[in-house]
Amino acid sequence: MSGDVLIGVDAGTSVIKAVAFDLNGRQLEAASRRNSYETRPDGGVVQNMKRTWTDTVDVLREVTEAVGADRVLALGITGQGDGTWLIDADGEPIHDGWLWLDARSAQEVADITASHGIDTIYRNTGAGVNVCQMRSQLLWMTRNTPDLLEQAATALHCKDWLYLGLTGVRASDPTEGVFTFGDFRSREYSDDVLDALGLSHLRHLLPPILDGSVDAHGLTRAAAAATGLPEGLPVSLGYVDVICTALGAGLHDADAMPGFSVLGSTGMHMRFAPDADAVSLNEDRSGYTMALPGKAYGQMQTNMAATLNIDWILDVATELLASEGVARNRTDLLAGLDEKVLAAQPGAALFHPYISSAGERGPFANPAARASLTGLDQGCGWFDLVRAVYDGLVLAARDCYTALGEIPLEIRLSGGAARSDTLVQLLAAALNRPVRTVAQPEAGAAGAVIIAGIAQGYFVDAADATRRWVHPVLQDPQLPDSQLVDTYDTLFASYLATREAMQPVWDAQSTMRRVLR
Repeated sequence: MSGDVLIGVDAGTSVIKAVAFDLNGRQLEAASRRNSYETRPDGGVVQNMKRTWTDTVDVLREVTEAVGADRVLALGITGQGDGTWLIDADGEPIHDGWLWLDARSAQEVADITASHGIDTIYRNTGAGVNVCQMRSQLLWMTRNTPDLLEQAATALHCKDWLYLGLTGVRASDPTEGVFTFGDFRSREYSDDVLDALGLSHLRHLLPPILDGSVDAHGLTRAAAAATGLPEGLPVSLGYVDVICTALGAGLHDADAMPGFSVLGSTGMHMRFAPDADAVSLNEDRSGYTMALPGKAYGQMQTNMAATLNIDWILDVATELLASEGVARNRTDLLAGLDEKVLAAQPGAALFHPYISSAGERGPFANPAARASLTGLDQGCGWFDLVRAVYDGLVLAARDCYTALGEIPLEIRLSGGAARSDTLVQLLAAALNRPVRTVAQPEAGAAGAVIIAGIAQGYFVDAADATRRWVHPVLQDPQLPDSQLVDTYDTLFASYLATREAMQPVWDAQSTMRRVLR
């Protein structure tokens, strides 16, 4: 083994990053490019695949030039989850990649969920069906654009597309390949699942499942020339970004058995399961079961939108101020906001944070779900509304953890919201658990590097990586405030009652939107 640097790529929805780490887990260099995608009137959300590749090449070259190509030991790749990225026999894109934000397959989700095969699908994959996923998107394409599928040779996800560009190998990993079409116990595709989905005729589009913690492939000559990295450098296909983030933030910890939350654009809430026997599936067939390296799993419930809700209410404020000639942006408004939110009245309004136009996927799946503010009266002020949005995020987290079973004894936290002391404090109170943030700003890239490091023998396994790279950067816990705990117990009862009452309202509103479109 030569070299003393590991590089991780995290191709997220908003930003594509390359991050270099030394062998002690210290971040050395980083480069990023803002991502861009197109939102279409029909609910489609797509991303230019070739631009994603060139942006990745650019950030890799920038980091490589900063640290020196001869120092790099290995490269790990992760990226945004779900979606559908189709390529032809020559490896060329035949469309813009469909993202997880794409909402076109709502009817297909309803049809799959109502089908006789839904028990087979959920029992094997351990994952609920929603509009984010390749399986529902491929069914939409089967019904609406069969000519597109006729051109396709392989169906990839974002990180798989980048891995193909770097190594020339078509593959998916044990997370995305399995929770869409497989059996989580065997970590392989399941013919029973494909048949139940009505997608057996597309089996040829699915690439082999490759475990990047076991096997790596060498960087091609063309990719080496483009990135500045050495030809033949070992490249590992990481697991999906949320699992890599969980690895980088310490979910794989059989001693602590922690929970882990990501409060970024989306919300991810998960528990550690040491093996398949410890996985507990839900009666309502929601959530995801995703492999971790070795025999372990992460079980999760995922909110379609987390901090996107805060972005929305801040954008409303900036638009109002702009109408009066006052220029402000989100950063301006966030400055000093924590103190005002804490001083605002909890319960002056109740907010359900389903702001995504794709609906909600956790802890229930409903493409028609939308955000709502209820319980307002004339005494509710602006900062009370903002407090309601913050409260909605932490109550949604509690909703998700409750669906996973008993809330873990400790929660580890990553994502943009982890930088808000107020949100951390409110989350600890809402869950009535200590919350520990992780001083690893690029946990997703770190997780991809951990997978590459296991494959190269630098780490014995994921538990070894957690002890060496994560435990030293775990912060002191934020303990729950007992008075706020009582407040959130009261709020949560109303939150659940309102959510359950909104189901027929969402259906009526969905019909309204179709008529008015």
